[in-house]
Amino acid sequence: MSARGQVQLDGIVKKHGAFAALKGIDFEIKPGEFFALLGPSGSGKSTTLRILAGLDAPTSGRILVDGEDVTGADARERDVAMVFQSYALYPHMTVFENIAFPLEMAKRPKAEIGPAVREAAAKVKIEHLLDRKPGQLSGGQQQRCALARAIVRKARLFLLDEPLSNLDAKLRLETRVELKKLQRSLGVTAVYVTHDQEEAMTLADRMAVFMEGEIRQIGRPADVFAQPNSIEVAAFIGSPPMNLIPARYQDGSVLIGGRRLPTMLQTHGERDVVVGVRPSAVRFEADGIPATVEVVENLGDAAILDMSLAGTALRARYDRFPLPREGDAMGVTVRPEDIHLFDPVSRRRL
Repeated sequence: MSARGQVQLDGIVKKHGAFAALKGIDFEIKPGEFFALLGPSGSGKSTTLRILAGLDAPTSGRILVDGEDVTGADARERDVAMVFQSYALYPHMTVFENIAFPLEMAKRPKAEIGPAVREAAAKVKIEHLLDRKPGQLSGGQQQRCALARAIVRKARLFLLDEPLSNLDAKLRLETRVELKKLQRSLGVTAVYVTHDQEEAMTLADRMAVFMEGEIRQIGRPADVFAQPNSIEVAAFIGSPPMNLIPARYQDGSVLIGGRRLPTMLQTHGERDVVVGVRPSAVRFEADGIPATVEVVENLGDAAILDMSLAGTALRARYDRFPLPREGDAMGVTVRPEDIHLFDPVSRRRL
């Protein structure tokens, strides 16, 4: 692993008039780490990436790369390579010329450029397409050309803005695996913007969850999934997302549908809570809490059941066959370790 590519964002604020697009962003990325910025549209993740790239200036705050303050530095001075959602290829140039472009701009000797372009193209398996124009390439091939153009610069930072969102589902999966292998083989620090949590979960070493111009949680994907720190993060992470059920907590149990379910939280007293349960954690038992099946979404190897439980909607993953039918009554329960508890007022995890 190279020791280049450490990033620190310190209190980054970005305002457009009275509107704050970013409200004080802080995080640190280690050299060689794959770090995802995950969040819904308009949450501030692409703005953060543009500020890191030097394409936008923050209203306040500092950006440090390898310990050096680059807040006022021009994009060209930052030694970053950016891959956009639109690929941003030059249509009148061949694939070779597109990949060579950053080296031409950097006035690199002609003798170096050819081998560097072919090496970068080989890494993304497009060395046979170097004479074609972007218009003659598929979406996946254009994506690889954009990646090769980033690789050829040997930059210390790879910034990727929704790079797979224009690909179809099958190609997206394949390219995702290749992208991870590529980043590992290059040993480069990658900052990856996506609204697709499956992408963030599978690619990232760590991720920051953005909402409304703030980071709500930072951590390894498995940790954020297992311990969401607020109702908002719980509702966003997971597919389908977590069920959130208003309930009453009493001395270590929650009351749902007139039944007690024990929890891992063992404190005395009573209070209103929001119970979080992942669809995959719902268990089916004949003597469980009564629920009614309203819709069956058949996924082939399993189904998602949309159910009504004590007047509240509940989604559950079901992988036994035959599948239940709409209108069927079923008993459901949840193990104590699968119950997440949140405060309904502060919306924080208890």
